[in-house]
Amino acid sequence: MNNFIVIVREPDGRTEPHSPEEIQQHQQHWKAWFEKWGPTGKFAGGSALSLNGNIVKGNPATIIPGPHQTGLEIIGGYLLLNADDLAEATAIAQSLPVFEFGGYVEVRELQKDN
Repeated sequence: MNNFIVIVREPDGRTEPHSPEEIQQHQQHWKAWFEKWGPTGKFAGGSALSLNGNIVKGNPATIIPGPHQTGLEIIGGYLLLNADDLAEATAIAQSLPVFEFGGYVEVRELQKDN
């Protein structure tokens, strides 16, 4: 079994508002995803990210308030997966609800310690 991180990128919800009904349905889809994959041992953890943060950049370091944003896109969270290989991790990631609101994911294998 190999370890993977799924970086969830999505439009900043402050710039693309959704109705309360859409948000509730989206949250239910996430809940169903966790209920499906949690018991399998394939989902190993993760978290949504708040908008509270700083960017530290340069030498000497400059602190820029707020999360990193590319255009109107932010990293909304991450998931940790256990999978046989990148193909399986990618297939699991394809079932995520993030795509409902125009998001996408990056699936990366965690580097193994030697």
